[in-house]
Amino acid sequence: MRTGTANLPLHGGACPSWLFPRMVALSREITRYVVEEYGPLAMLERLSDPTWFQAFGCVLGFDWHSSGVTTTVTGALKQALRGTERDLGLYVAGGKGRASRQTPDEIVDHVEHGGLGLDAGALVYASRLSAKVDNTAVQDGYQLYHHCFLFTAKGEWAVVQQGMNDANNYARRYHWLSSNLPSFVSEPHSAVCAEREGGEITLNMVAEEGEESRRVTALLSQEKPDRLAAEIRKMQSLSLPRHHQVLVADLNPKNLERLFAKSYERQAESFEALLGVPGIGPKSVRALALIAELVHGVKSSRRDPARYSFAHGGKDGFPYPVDRENYDRSISILRQALAKAKVGQTDRLRAIARLARW
Repeated sequence: MRTGTANLPLHGGACPSWLFPRMVALSREITRYVVEEYGPLAMLERLSDPTWFQAFGCVLGFDWHSSGVTTTVTGALKQALRGTERDLGLYVAGGKGRASRQTPDEIVDHVEHGGLGLDAGALVYASRLSAKVDNTAVQDGYQLYHHCFLFTAKGEWAVVQQGMNDANNYARRYHWLSSNLPSFVSEPHSAVCAEREGGEITLNMVAEEGEESRRVTALLSQEKPDRLAAEIRKMQSLSLPRHHQVLVADLNPKNLERLFAKSYERQAESFEALLGVPGIGPKSVRALALIAELVHGVKSSRRDPARYSFAHGGKDGFPYPVDRENYDRSISILRQALAKAKVGQTDRLRAIARLARW
C-alpha cells in the first residue's frame, strides 16, 4: 500500500448543489460496505492511498484531476458519517479553512460523547503535528488550507490534508496513516505520490538522510537567541550559493530572535519537540537548519518527498511497475460496494460507468 501526496491543478468554483447530496449518499454506502467487509481500519488505509482516494472521488462524480476533489470528498464523507459513527466505529474531524482549526475540539467531542475511552490528547497531537510537519518541516511551497483527521474507535488514525501554491496554480495533497508511521519526523509518509516531481522543494527536514540535521537543529534551538540571530546576520552578508540565497533572503534576524526566545525557553530535546513549540514556523526551522549547515557543516535535505507518480504505475516500469494485485483489488472493492449500495439505480449505474472510464 502506498500513502503520500498527490499534486492537483487548482480549480475554482464550488460543487454543484445537485451533486453534493448524491456524493454524501454514495460515500456513505461505499464506506459502510468497506467497514462491514474489512473493518474501519481498512477504510482509513484506502483513504490514505492517493490513487484509491482519487478513484473514490471519481466514482462519487467529482472531477478526477481537480484540487477540489480533496475538500469535496472529505466534506461529503464527514456529512455522510454524521450519526453513524458508533455503528461504523469511524469518526471524521476538520475540513477546509476555519473548519480545519476546529479539528482538535471535534476530536475531543467525538471521544468524550462517544464514550470511546481513547486518549484524545494523543489524537489531537497527531493532528497538529502532521499539519506542522507538512507546513513547516516540508517547505515545498504549498501552504496548508485543508486538514481532515479520521480515526477509529480503536484509536487508529489517518490524515488527508492539502496545501496550495499560488505561484504554479497547483495543490498538493498529503496523506498520513498511523499504522504506517515509523516516526513523525523521519519519512512519515510511507510513500509519496505526485503528478510530477517538482524542483520547487527548498527544505525537507523529514528526509531519512536528514537525521543529523534534525539533531543539530534541535540542539541549536537551545542556544541563546541573540547568538543565533547574529549568525543569520553573518549569512546575509556572505556571498552564498544560489539555493542558500533563496533560503536566507526573507529571514529577518530581529523577528527571528523573538521566536528563538520561545525555543530557548522550552529547551526542546528533539526536532519533533521543536516542531511542537508554539510560534515555531517555517522561517524559524529554515534559519536553524541553515546555521546547522553553514556553521556546523551538517547538510539538510532538499529532496522533494515525491517518490511515485500519481498513478498505479506504468507498463514500462516507470516510475514503478504496475501493482496489478493492488490495482485489481481497488477496482473490485469499489464495484462490489456500488453493487450493494442502497441508492437509486440510475446513480449506481452512473457511478459504475465513471469507475470503468477512470
